[in-house]
Amino acid sequence: MARWVPPAAARALGAGAVLLAVAMSVTLAVPGPLPAALEVLGESMRCAPTSSPAPGPPAYYRFALVTTGRVPGSGRARGVARVTFSPSPFGVAVGPDGSYRYDVDLSVEGLPAPPAGSLYALWLTTPELDRVERAGALDATFHATARVDWNKFLVVVTLEPDGAQRGGAERAGGAATWSGPIVLRGVSRSGIMHTMAGHGAFEQENCAKFGYGA
Repeated sequence: MARWVPPAAARALGAGAVLLAVAMSVTLAVPGPLPAALEVLGESMRCAPTSSPAPGPPAYYRFALVTTGRVPGSGRARGVARVTFSPSPFGVAVGPDGSYRYDVDLSVEGLPAPPAGSLYALWLTTPELDRVERAGALDATFHATARVDWNKFLVVVTLEPDGAQRGGAERAGGAATWSGPIVLRGVSRSGIMHTMAGHGAFEQENCAKFGYGA
């Protein structure tokens, strides 16, 4: 016969588990094949596999890449950068200085094929342009991936000579940077945020002092 289950146990086990316990008690009391009701209950409690794709990054973590019009045929080019947190066995991936580490997935449409001997190079830089890193190049489908440790950053796509671009040009400080024209550029959502100096109650401070226009 069915056994009484205390209310506290019912809350802990859940309604499905309680029904299964009741059905098992009935099964033990009545010899013979598994009742059809128990088979139906078991089927209803199984977790069906799902084939739905993993959701993409929220809109906040995407930003547009816009053309500069400096390269012939690129006037209608548009791109999007999708930013996600880099995977880590510890939950959150961080760089050497403790900053969050991000993966950037870049896709561009409307670009003409680069001239022979050239490629579209991908660069990442800080908003102040004091740190520049070459992150690779767009492939034949105008797609690229990169990883960055900066909270605020810019994405820059330039047209570079294929062979000479490998090391990049040298800036005054010895850091490599681009030498060809900028084709596309975009700024991370976090890079849009800046100090409120020069606005409202802070009007005594000039925005230009902090690197922003008034």
